[in-house]
Amino acid sequence: MSGHSKWATTKHKKAAIDAKRGKLFAKLIKNVEVAARLGGGDPAGNPTLYDAIQKAKKSSVPNDNIDRAVKRGSGAESGGHDYETIMYEAYGPAGVAILIECLTDNRNRSASDVRVAVTRNGGTMADVGSVQRLFARKGVVTVPKTQGDVEVHEDAVLEAALEAGLEEVSDAGDSWEAISDPNDVVDVRKAIEAAGLDYDSSEVQFVASFDQAVDEVDVAAKVFRIIDALEDSDDVQNVYTNVDLTPEVAEALDAQE
Repeated sequence: MSGHSKWATTKHKKAAIDAKRGKLFAKLIKNVEVAARLGGGDPAGNPTLYDAIQKAKKSSVPNDNIDRAVKRGSGAESGGHDYETIMYEAYGPAGVAILIECLTDNRNRSASDVRVAVTRNGGTMADVGSVQRLFARKGVVTVPKTQGDVEVHEDAVLEAALEAGLEEVSDAGDSWEAISDPNDVVDVRKAIEAAGLDYDSSEVQFVASFDQAVDEVDVAAKVFRIIDALEDSDDVQNVYTNVDLTPEVAEALDAQE
């Protein structure tokens, strides 16, 4: 899930990732394959592929799986898929906006999976454009706050990447999100690396223009049930929301894990 909320439920996300490791691997591999198909199989000349490979490696996807995905995507090996990106829009409890990005080779399957996940868990599908207008495409480089024995502060990220096109630094719990124009994400990532800082991911995402506060535990739990159901679909690549939890609600959710 990508939420860009100061009170991101990091523990919740880690638990979900651990429980769905196989699905996570499959989605990361799909990212690599699509990036290779769109920009070629050489990471040195295809920064989108480079970042997709790095994200897969940082999530412990085996190198052989990554190499085969690059070969399928670039056409060097048979078996590639003709994936297309489809966006779906929904609302959760308390008016939380949910933007769903699918990477699929079957539109009908994706539409059905998304609708079932949303409506069976208390959400509603939204008209085209009604939710997406609340989000903007941004480059996002995720920088862990703790790197070895060193605590990385917001000022360090700002100083490293401000001249590379960094627009703002967002607090995402255990990490900082360095946000920029999509065209500047590679430069920002390179500047962060040049400053000696590690990063978890570097990619273009949808960032909400405003946060929707949720201050009730049961409402927050319903929102995350929708998100979990969506992420359980093989076709759903990313789920973006504008949910913003109060510290008390975030702690209560973590306590339930």
